[in-house]
Amino acid sequence: MGQRVEFPSNGHTCRGYLATPSSGKGQAVVVIQEWWGIVSHIEDVVERFAKEGFVAIAPDLFHGKTTKSPDEAGKMLMELDADRAQKDIAGAGTYMLQRPECSSKTFGVVGFCMGGGLAKYEATKDTNVGATVSFYGGFKKVDTDWSKLNAPLMLIAGENDKGVPAEGERALAEKLKSLGKNVTVVTYPNADHAFFNDTRPEVYNDSASRDAWQKTVAFFRANVK
Repeated sequence: MGQRVEFPSNGHTCRGYLATPSSGKGQAVVVIQEWWGIVSHIEDVVERFAKEGFVAIAPDLFHGKTTKSPDEAGKMLMELDADRAQKDIAGAGTYMLQRPECSSKTFGVVGFCMGGGLAKYEATKDTNVGATVSFYGGFKKVDTDWSKLNAPLMLIAGENDKGVPAEGERALAEKLKSLGKNVTVVTYPNADHAFFNDTRPEVYNDSASRDAWQKTVAFFRANVK
């Protein structure tokens, strides 16, 4: 269902994995990778969005690099410049809005782990974002101006996550609500970090994943216009 594409971004060409719905048209969604790169799991998530009626793309923020080694993944994450990555994400969104299959004037952004952190950042940088979902989103420290958050945000976390604690996401939500922002927090009591990744049986939580997926799809259908 999916295909490799190239699109202009930040003065260069970025690659991505694109899938379109069988209906021919749909709302746009940008999927942001974990620190493993554009691996089969992320491609599958893109295709799942297409099956739900969305036009979806995952921009390749590591520009062809993938890994199964946590040490190597951590190295690639540390070398990744947040602003360059944000421009690639924005470029993917602009590309999607220009495609003939796109039926929306904004695009949704969803990310996982590193990608969830970058999804939050993108949500404060790009007025074309119609809604953002961050799954256990964490990234190295970036200067996020939350006053620039204009679209609805959903934060998803597992209560057993030691890397991106649910308490931190709840605290962020309270801060954003005090700023008048539209934010929702969803947590799962028996879920660990990366619980949505069904290629990692040591952390995958089927019931939490199914519920989080349904909530994400409904969130985008309601808010990406």
